[in-house]
Amino acid sequence: MYYLQGMNIERLAQSDVHDLLLDQSAVAILGPRQVGKTTLALDLAQRLPSMYFDLEDPAIATLFREPRAVLAQYQDQLVILDEVQRTPGLFDDLRGIIDLYRREGRGNGHFLLLGSASVELIRKTSESLAGRIAYRELFALNLLETGEKSVTPLWLRGGFPRSYLARSERSSLQWRRDFILTYLERDIPAFDARTPSETLRRLWTMLAHGQGALLNVSGLAASLGIDVRTVNRYLDLLVDLLLVRRLPPWSGNVGKRLVKSPKLYLRDSGIVHALLGIADLDGLLAHPVVGASWEGFVIENILSVTPTWVQAFFYRTSGGAEIDLVLEFNPEERWVIEIKRTARNVTPRKGFYNAFTDLGASRGFVVYPGSHQFEHNGVQVVSVGEMMRNLKNVV
Repeated sequence: MYYLQGMNIERLAQSDVHDLLLDQSAVAILGPRQVGKTTLALDLAQRLPSMYFDLEDPAIATLFREPRAVLAQYQDQLVILDEVQRTPGLFDDLRGIIDLYRREGRGNGHFLLLGSASVELIRKTSESLAGRIAYRELFALNLLETGEKSVTPLWLRGGFPRSYLARSERSSLQWRRDFILTYLERDIPAFDARTPSETLRRLWTMLAHGQGALLNVSGLAASLGIDVRTVNRYLDLLVDLLLVRRLPPWSGNVGKRLVKSPKLYLRDSGIVHALLGIADLDGLLAHPVVGASWEGFVIENILSVTPTWVQAFFYRTSGGAEIDLVLEFNPEERWVIEIKRTARNVTPRKGFYNAFTDLGASRGFVVYPGSHQFEHNGVQVVSVGEMMRNLKNVV
């Protein structure tokens, strides 16, 4: 729960994590730094006996050189381990402890692991904790969490809690600039010391300018003056750190030539704006990135409430049929979503209906910033919040 100026925000993931702890020995919350993992974990800790360890603290990291001796003191408590990917040797010990607890009939909910590198954490835990752990990604704040009276503040500032809740636009922008600098100079080198911070800043800024564009690795490499393999390594790192989304194209057999390159989005709209020097709403509305920024913002909000087993794609043919977001629930059920930035001319284009037919979609939506909802030729025109509620109620 976040409190500021009389405002409190409860994360939707909190009840999910609580339920997962009832069903599994360990739960991992994955998300970028400063997205609120620790706050959520400590809120949960207030409900039950618990112990928190920050493994970035050198003294704590030293203590955990003998993890079994430490954890043996907290057998009947929830142990919260923050930045757990920094102590990879810990996972084998956790496996042994969990197996011991199971043999002793101690039930579930022993460990809550917090990590800011998804692939790294999953790789480490999947080797040692398969069948013993559940995962939940914590997204940035979304419209259902903040209340959707106006989408503008969240879109402009982004969903990192300290940016969204800052006392002014100036302080919000400064927080995001500091966040970017910290990642470039400290956090990313901790995962890959070979990554020059200035080159990565240029890449990050280029991605902001090209928000939502098809991936062109050769073009990026030429602009940066580095080779394609290095660009791919940098992109993989930004994806692993949950800062960039690589949205794949839908690739089923529809008898048409389909685009095969993924789209790239910086996952937080506020970070896009900070990288481009956009300080306020007037600056955003006048900037060429405004449409792509809105599209990425809506996609992240939608995916933040989409069930984890649903696959997300975009769809585009060489003939111009296009869908901004395809949600595939199973091979027989797909929802197709077009994203509009303005409340004018929100009815779908011909290419949308062609793609709807190509994909055999079961439902179609146009998501726009207005509040009225209506139907047009079988397609639902809805607000961002209403689209999110439709997905949140899917079982």
